[in-house]
Amino acid sequence: CSGMAAPTMAERKACWGARDEFWQCLDSHGEDAAKCEKLRRAFESRCPQQWVKHFDKRRDFLKYKKKLETEGYSPPEAAGKS
Repeated sequence: CSGMAAPTMAERKACWGARDEFWQCLDSHGEDAAKCEKLRRAFESRCPQQWVKHFDKRRDFLKYKKKLETEGYSPPEAAGKS
């Protein structure tokens, strides 16, 4: 699979489903990717490579955003001065 052809609707749904299952697994295991390895492989096999990269970045961004909302922003230079 070269990843150049646009995925069909069924392929997109399979990809999103695999992503959602993987993300749910990470959520329920405190981001322990080792416990979710099977789901990660399914996610990678059902989604084009670029999508996997995009979704990984998106998850990191969403986690960061959530952290900001719950903990507020703290500048990095303030971290070491307690």
